[in-house]
Amino acid sequence: MQEKDLAICLRSVNYSETSQVVTLLTREHGKIACIAKGSKRPKSAMDGPIEPFSFGPVVFSTPKEEGLASLNEFLQQLRFRPLRQNLFALNCGLLAAELVESFTETCDPHKGLFDALVHFLDTIQARKQKNAHLACLIEFELTLLNEIGIGPVVQQCANCSAVFSSRWKYAYFSSEAEGLVCPGCENSFVDKTRLDITAAGGLSQTTHLSKLPQTSLETLHKAMLGHFTALLHRPPKLANFFLPR
Repeated sequence: MQEKDLAICLRSVNYSETSQVVTLLTREHGKIACIAKGSKRPKSAMDGPIEPFSFGPVVFSTPKEEGLASLNEFLQQLRFRPLRQNLFALNCGLLAAELVESFTETCDPHKGLFDALVHFLDTIQARKQKNAHLACLIEFELTLLNEIGIGPVVQQCANCSAVFSSRWKYAYFSSEAEGLVCPGCENSFVDKTRLDITAAGGLSQTTHLSKLPQTSLETLHKAMLGHFTALLHRPPKLANFFLPR
């Protein structure tokens, strides 16, 4: 049975001289892994080799062997080609794609997440500043966690439920607590990253992220990477690119 959908490529690997195995996020069918036979041939129904962020309508058949669907057509658009002109923006996109692949289940649709990923990629390729890229990335990471049902507690202390306040001297983010921790509760958790109150405010109200200074954004994203590491039981592959050397 053939299915039609709109897709964005999260990952692609060579399968043979002419074929690839690709992981796609589709809007209606969720994440699917496909064998794209002949995709690397000059003339194919895939419009050429498939790369991360390849985007457009696809036609695929239900899995037959090894759990892979067969990708029959991919009308690739050039929507995200400009992303490759900025290394930091590109790596933000690659990290987002890695996290989506890691945290979503096969054939589990998340239309909101698909739309959020497309919007995220559109936004970061249109902006030039590192601050803007980091702010968009953190917002997308929070969207991802919320979409899959494990969003961190950011409006109040995850331990005592005290509502977040800018009057706090500082705050912490703890994966163990699954969210923000107030100054009065921080001694209860070993796993934590200290945030200045401005950064913590960005977590509780993401519209403020774009206004944060770079140091606050970097600290906040370090906390998010630590959280993803705890959830995955390993660091994301792209983590080292964002952490201080």
